[in-house]
Amino acid sequence: MLTPFHHAFPVRDIEEARDFYGQVLGLTEGRSDATWIDFDLFGHQIVAHEKANLKNAPDPIHSNPVDGHDVPVPHFGVVLEMKDWQRLADRLKEKSVHFVIEPYIRFAGEVGEQATMFFLDPSGNALEFKAFKDMGQIFAK
Repeated sequence: MLTPFHHAFPVRDIEEARDFYGQVLGLTEGRSDATWIDFDLFGHQIVAHEKANLKNAPDPIHSNPVDGHDVPVPHFGVVLEMKDWQRLADRLKEKSVHFVIEPYIRFAGEVGEQATMFFLDPSGNALEFKAFKDMGQIFAK
């Protein structure tokens, strides 16, 4: 059994984060306080912490080239089942989320073929959601 991870990250406005993670991404809210909110990210615990002087991205976004795209670093997200990935991609398109990297199939026809997409939350935190054609290839070389 895979155990859930925990990830805490800064946001510039807690209500803006509540709207994005709750309404746009559709995540269930857990415990919260005036300056932080727990969310259920597909069974994993993420916590948005308000950082009052955060104006844009927490740090300048760096990128590395992967499969012809500039992948933002750092980023976080979840590996989903393909049907759940497609459902999320459709939801984000319906909500007019701007993609840093539009949903597409990376490494098509190769070992590790995967669907992936990247976007930023309103505070500039980069997120990636992916799904593998064959989940057994998550760590394949």
